[in-house]
Amino acid sequence: QVQLVESGGGLVQAGGSLTLSCAASGRTLSAYRMGWFRQPPGKEREFVAHISRSGPVTVYQDSVKGRFTISRDNAKNTVYLQMNSLEPEDTAVYYCAAQEEFRVKSDYYRPDKYQYWGQGTQVTVSS
Repeated sequence: QVQLVESGGGLVQAGGSLTLSCAASGRTLSAYRMGWFRQPPGKEREFVAHISRSGPVTVYQDSVKGRFTISRDNAKNTVYLQMNSLEPEDTAVYYCAAQEEFRVKSDYYRPDKYQYWGQGTQVTVSS
């Protein structure tokens, strides 16, 4: 079992940058595939990015490609989401999630397939 805690959210102007961190405790983070999701106000939780256990494979939602970068440091038990060129549409609560295996490889984008979640961190982008 793993516990996840996000940090790094805040208020930023459009065009600015933020780096979110997801710190894990309990079981080592290297056992898990990791995802970042977000939930905009009044909307459902949506996929943002995914990273494989050792980090060479990353996948992004189309709207964040080229602006966001997911990375991990297994030695520090931490996953990151570097967010650049932020837009008001990026305003949301951001969550990190962990899952050991997916029965279907393409399930990484589905929030219902992740077992462990953090409490979320608010990101607000002003125009």
